[in-house]
Amino acid sequence: MSRSTGFPRQAQLFDHLVDDAAVFPPGLAPVDVAVHEHLDLRDGPYAAALGPLLLPAAAAPELADLAAADPRTGQVPLRVGLIVRPGGALGPLVDAVGLLRQVPAVTVASVEVGWGEDWRRTLDLDLPVVVEVGLDPERQAGLDEIEQAIGAGADVRAKFRTGQTPTWTWPDETALAGFLDEAARRGLAFKLTGGLHHVVRGDYAGEPMHGLLNVLVATHDALDGGRTTDLARVLAVTDVEHLVDRVTALDDDAVSRLRASFTGFGCCGVLDPLTELEALGLLPERHTA
Repeated sequence: MSRSTGFPRQAQLFDHLVDDAAVFPPGLAPVDVAVHEHLDLRDGPYAAALGPLLLPAAAAPELADLAAADPRTGQVPLRVGLIVRPGGALGPLVDAVGLLRQVPAVTVASVEVGWGEDWRRTLDLDLPVVVEVGLDPERQAGLDEIEQAIGAGADVRAKFRTGQTPTWTWPDETALAGFLDEAARRGLAFKLTGGLHHVVRGDYAGEPMHGLLNVLVATHDALDGGRTTDLARVLAVTDVEHLVDRVTALDDDAVSRLRASFTGFGCCGVLDPLTELEALGLLPERHTA
């Protein structure tokens, strides 16, 4: 899959794009392993593409001890996103934020919750909030509330799950395209979670997976007025050469606009998409020094 593309080195398309979800399924890394390996990644050749370490709120006490004991957090604290899965209680999240704010070795970058009756409680934490929405009609209600909160000055992003779980059927191209269309028309920033281990749409080990390059191109097209049917066709493309050509044609303004919309995604194996991007020559040199 190796290819030299002449990708514009000044473009920041992949900066801090991939959040480290190593402890979540199917990775299920122990918290101590996840913290150690994330700090290794933070100091390694892919550091610029790495987002925060994502952890369940309940892991905050263990995280506090691990981060404080690692000398690498002395000058640069460990950035984390605290997660409560949809349907989970928010009390542990509030407690976790309070605890970690007393730990200099940790910086809480954001909190992530599922949309529900009490998600707005998280706005009182004075942190960026990411709210996972489902499918219609719940999606519309969730996005309405997110839009209202942003209008009132809150820092809120929408979140959509692109991978299959025991309780979530894999969202096909039309389902994901509908979310991208809706987010673009509303002017909402968003992140994704689950899947996106590969750069191009395909079936991997018998499971359908969306492709990262497909999502980037579809987001660009949505911001240019593309609608659900058009975006679904982009998400279904399996021609990696075509997708690379589309991505490398983006200028700096297009990249800035795209990344202001698609802010990142959680992946339990962050090296999966990054090594594929590197093989295609898409990562700027400073990512792979």
